[in-house]
Amino acid sequence: MENVIRPLIVVGGSVLLTLLIGWATDLLLRKADARHSETPLWGLLRRARIPYQLVLCAALLRGSYDQAKLLEAHRVGIGRTLTLVLIGSVAWLVIRIAAAIVETSYSRYARAHRDPARVRRVRTQVSLIMRVVAAVVGVVAAAAMLLTFPAMRAAGASLLASAGILGIVAGVAAQSTLANLFAGLQIAFGDMVRIGDTVVVDGEWGTVEEITLTFLTVRTWDERRITMPVSYFTSKPFENWSRGTPQMTGTVFWHLDHSAPVEPMREKLRDILRECPAWDGRDYTLAVTDSTPNTLQVRALVTAKDSDDLWTVRVAVREQMIRWLSAEHPYALPRVNTADAALPPGGVPSPDGAPRRAHEPPRPGRG
Repeated sequence: MENVIRPLIVVGGSVLLTLLIGWATDLLLRKADARHSETPLWGLLRRARIPYQLVLCAALLRGSYDQAKLLEAHRVGIGRTLTLVLIGSVAWLVIRIAAAIVETSYSRYARAHRDPARVRRVRTQVSLIMRVVAAVVGVVAAAAMLLTFPAMRAAGASLLASAGILGIVAGVAAQSTLANLFAGLQIAFGDMVRIGDTVVVDGEWGTVEEITLTFLTVRTWDERRITMPVSYFTSKPFENWSRGTPQMTGTVFWHLDHSAPVEPMREKLRDILRECPAWDGRDYTLAVTDSTPNTLQVRALVTAKDSDDLWTVRVAVREQMIRWLSAEHPYALPRVNTADAALPPGGVPSPDGAPRRAHEPPRPGRG
C-alpha cells in the first residue's frame, strides 16, 4: 500500500503545488497589470507562465523523486530526463523574461520619442538583440544538457584541446554565414537600414519588413517579398529614402508644345497641391528644363512628408495637369505639325541670290 500512496503523494503533491504557485503568481501579475496600465511589463510577463510552471514542476519532481520509490530500475534515466526538462524550461523562461523586459523598454522609448526614424532604428536593434539573446541562451542550455551525460563530461578535456582546430575549420567552412552574422550586427548598430525604411535595391522599390542576423526581407509595392542576405547591404550601394528625415522631394515631367502656357500652369499646380492632402506644403516649383525641335520639357517639383505621400502627390499632379491642359489648352499638348512652315519676311532667296515670293516657282538655272 505504501508503494502506491508514496508515489501519489510525491507526484500529486508536486503537481498540485506547481498549479497553486502558478495560479497565485498569475493572479499577482494580473493585479499588477491592472494597477500599472502605463507599462506592458506585467502583461508580457504573464506570457511566461507556462515555462514558469514547468520549471516549478520539474524542480519539485527532481528534488522529491528519490522519495517516491517509483520505477527503481529506471531511477537514473528518469532523473536525467527531469534534469533535461528543468534546463530546457529554465532557458525558455529566461528568453520570455528577457523578451518582456526588452519589449517594455522599446514601448517606453517609442512613447517618449516622436521621431519615426529613431523609433525604427531602436526597433531594429531590439529585434536583433532578442535573436542574439535567444541564440546564446539556447547554446548554453544545449551545452548544459550535454554535460549531464557522464560521457560528455569525460570528453570535455579533449573537446577543449581540439577547440582551436575545430574553430578554424568551422570558420573557413561557414565563412559566408559568419559574414552575414557580422553584417547583421553592423546593420543593427550602424544604423544603415532599419525596419520600415523605404529602399531601392536592384531596381526594386519597397519597404524593409524584417531584419535577422542572416537575411533581410523587403516588401515591394505589389506585395512581393524579396529576401536578400544582409551582407548585400554592407558590400553594395543601395538607396535608402528614409535615411535621416523621411521628407522627400519628387519630380513630375511633361513634354508639351512650344506654345504651352507655362505661367498658367504654375497657377494650376498651386491649386492642385492645395487640394491634395498628401502635399506637406513645404515647397513647389514649375520650370522649363529642356527643349527639342518639337516639344518643351516642363518639370514640376513637389514635396511630401514621406515616400508614400510623395507617390500620391506626383500621380495626382500628373493626372490633373494633363486633364486641365486637354480641357483648357489643347494646343499645348504635343502634336505632329503638318501645316506649311511660316516663311520669313521678304520671301525665300532663290538659288541665284534674288528674292522670290513664297509661292513663286524656282527660276531655271543659267546654262
